[in-house]
Amino acid sequence: MFHAYATNSAEGDFEVIEFDPGTLGRDEVEVAVEYCGICHSDLSMKQNDWGITTYPFVGGHEVAGRIVELGEDVEGLEVGQRVGIGWTSASCMHCEQCQSGYQNRCPTAEGTIVGRHGGFADRVRAQAAWAIPIPDGIESVDCGPLFCGGLTVFNPFVENQILPTARVAVIGIGGLGHMALQIANAWGCDVTAFSTSPDKEAEAREMGAHHFLNSRDSEALSSVAGKFDMVLDTVNVPLDWDAYISTLRPGGKLHLVGAVDKIEATVFPLIGGEKSIGASPTGSIVRAKEMLEFCARHDIKPLVETYPMSKINEAMQHLAAGKARYRVVLQADW
Repeated sequence: MFHAYATNSAEGDFEVIEFDPGTLGRDEVEVAVEYCGICHSDLSMKQNDWGITTYPFVGGHEVAGRIVELGEDVEGLEVGQRVGIGWTSASCMHCEQCQSGYQNRCPTAEGTIVGRHGGFADRVRAQAAWAIPIPDGIESVDCGPLFCGGLTVFNPFVENQILPTARVAVIGIGGLGHMALQIANAWGCDVTAFSTSPDKEAEAREMGAHHFLNSRDSEALSSVAGKFDMVLDTVNVPLDWDAYISTLRPGGKLHLVGAVDKIEATVFPLIGGEKSIGASPTGSIVRAKEMLEFCARHDIKPLVETYPMSKINEAMQHLAAGKARYRVVLQADW
């Protein structure tokens, strides 16, 4: 039997449950959870903000742990090996997207916390290909948030073919943004942080920003017109989209990873400057491995606050109140 923290409603607390996971799949691994990050997506799923939650709900898609059992057909992994599991726990491996190396875009990809139980538990399972080995140089306590937030902000640099000579701006210095600043700096870019919190300037510069602008200041936005090759939006609130598009150089990209409901923008500046608006989810299997190697090489890690998993309700309240600085991680204490 597995043990997990589950809630039976959007408003309810997490309480311990037991469940039988059934027979381990031939291509699956079973992982003993050591750490599991709490992402804002866990909160959104708990509250059924996206209309896809099933109860009882066991969240947790930023898992770091060790393999305790291998399915019959699994090769290349070992019992005792450190691995991580992010937003995706399985994909079909035979569709066009999977075979093109974009398993994260598989139409039937399985979300770790969508219709199944995630990592707020003592054990969790995943398709072996999505159990990503953790390289030396990355501590397990830091690793969970990299599998979701880290991968989410790493992916746009690769997919948009951002050069180390590029000028990049990051909107929002939070759970995603603080990792995006580190990655952009290590990528070699000239990095600007946009934030509505001027008191975060010193931290933003420590994380890798060369410049800091108050995004509530319209003159500050005007001062960087035509400057950026990519503006990476990590927040989930509506913005003055035209103002940010005006900060792009010709050919520049406004890339969204924050889950805002919709955007409204004037088309002519996009056409005239051959600019574009894009978005992306987390990343593929290979991209996740590249991200971990990059973070290990450049000593990139999230700033984390740890709670014992038994204090999950306190940790969720801390996140919901907007007090996390900048990622909350649960340590298994079963």
